[in-house]
Amino acid sequence: MVNQVWADREPGERGLLDEQQTARNPTLWCSKFHSHPSASECRRSLAPSGISCYPGCLEKQGGIAMATVLSEPAIGRPIDLLSGELRAHRLDHWIYVITAVGFIIITLTGFIPDSLMKLELAKAGQRPPFPVVAHFHAVLMGGFLLLLLCQTVLMTTGRRDLHRQIGPVVFLFAPALIVVGFLLASGSWHGIWHAAHDGPMEIRAAMLTLSSLLDNILLLQIQVGILFPLFLFVGLRARKGDPGFHKRMMIIAPAMALPAAFDRITWIPTTMPLSPMSAELYPLLALAPLVAWDLFRNRRIHRAYWVLLAVYVPAAIAANVAWDQPWWHETVRRMMGV
Repeated sequence: MVNQVWADREPGERGLLDEQQTARNPTLWCSKFHSHPSASECRRSLAPSGISCYPGCLEKQGGIAMATVLSEPAIGRPIDLLSGELRAHRLDHWIYVITAVGFIIITLTGFIPDSLMKLELAKAGQRPPFPVVAHFHAVLMGGFLLLLLCQTVLMTTGRRDLHRQIGPVVFLFAPALIVVGFLLASGSWHGIWHAAHDGPMEIRAAMLTLSSLLDNILLLQIQVGILFPLFLFVGLRARKGDPGFHKRMMIIAPAMALPAAFDRITWIPTTMPLSPMSAELYPLLALAPLVAWDLFRNRRIHRAYWVLLAVYVPAAIAANVAWDQPWWHETVRRMMGV
């Protein structure tokens, strides 16, 4: 239920309720005017506190302008200006859509030229053809990114009911992506290994070098295979109790798979193959616009980003420690049974 607090103000006064009152009461009676104020006037009066005025809730009652601020689902949770009805700025609504579009652009920029080049090499007999599982993985990952875009657009445009109806599709995509992803990693590794040892003599040296690189790439693939479903799981669990955390984690989860796309963009700086540092940093760069706008609007680091750092930083450190180590190459061969 929405509580109400009456602030006895003189006509024309723009003063705000004190912070304790605003924290306790999601509905603010912010000012008294001789005439009914516009939405922009009320929004300006509330701006210094970081609280947004929801224009649809403005109404005049006895000369008093009311700004309704809807509370978070859980008592005591900090106000989130990028979630629910509190979103007053246009970018508060569209920042998630922009981020999802960015993921798609990054993926297409990395994979389309690289895939076309590898198809030509396969036709020329200079590398093994793509395994069938690679095509399944491409369809599933592309479908997941389109689903992410669709869901963010639906929420931004107020189609919440349709968003919830489509949402369960993710329970089909996620397990399939995880299984196919691990099958693809194993299949690609074995294909290059056999080409390096049983393929035409003229490509064996190149394939042997690539096989060693794939040992290291497997570190990143394992990282994605763990972090993507982990963040997806915690995000889905929060979809009813904490919508703000849910929507951020649903953006963070697919960002974990972006190193594969960044690694294929040949015109950006990279530390590969000497170090996985660039592959670890670029996904954070892809999330940077969302995080920056979030920080600007809420004046704090949202809990979702602390969860990301708490898991992502140790995983990145582990990958850097194991990268190109003899013991890791030997471990991979035992894992792959060769």
